[in-house]
Amino acid sequence: MDDLNYNTERRFYGDDESQFVDIATPLGEPRGVIVSYHGGYWRAAYGLDLHDRIVEHCVGLGWAVVNAEYRRIEPGTAGVWNAMANDVLCAAAVAETIPVDGPLVALGHSAGGHLALWVAAQDKINIDAVIALAPVADLVGADRRQLSDHVTLDLLGFSATDEPPAYEAASPMHLLPLGIPQLVMHGPSDDRVPFAMAEEYVNAARVAGDDVTFATGEEIDHFTVIDPAHPRWREVDAFLDSLCLDCR
Repeated sequence: MDDLNYNTERRFYGDDESQFVDIATPLGEPRGVIVSYHGGYWRAAYGLDLHDRIVEHCVGLGWAVVNAEYRRIEPGTAGVWNAMANDVLCAAAVAETIPVDGPLVALGHSAGGHLALWVAAQDKINIDAVIALAPVADLVGADRRQLSDHVTLDLLGFSATDEPPAYEAASPMHLLPLGIPQLVMHGPSDDRVPFAMAEEYVNAARVAGDDVTFATGEEIDHFTVIDPAHPRWREVDAFLDSLCLDCR
């Protein structure tokens, strides 16, 4: 770690071992702050190291990155959503404390894309834009499709038909409009999160009046979107540039 050309800090925002963020800041003045939420269908088997390459890339472009860990679904447990939602908000609140003049961007992949979109819809945090990479953008739709062995039952502890208001309150699709610019990147080659979910979300967001850039193509699969070396990631770079033209 001694050869890093940026500063790193781990900060805990709670007593649980998963309640922490890794903060990476460039040596110069940051252009803005990205709060990053990893995927893994909300399960504890997956961690924030999934976004290591994203962190390195974005810090190299001059952004501070708050890479968030959060309480997730442990084997044999269910109904973790309230704790997770609290953690997602706490991580974003940490990002708000970083002193920069630029924007605060929520970025997430897969289940983390759901979290990034969800936190942007909350009044407690002032998110300026969202980058949603193959996001699970509709929890009601995820429950209906029984994605990943019906993981939504473990996330909320019940089905959408049992408690529709609870699902809608946790689902970005049902919290539109977000009122901020969004980049959604998703491709029909994705075999983990249905591409139709992204199409449905983007259409609904645009109808609601949101400014949404939709990056898609056959070459985009579920993991292409978290590889900054892939040519399509240049669209993420361009989106970030568009948010911070006066910060370069």
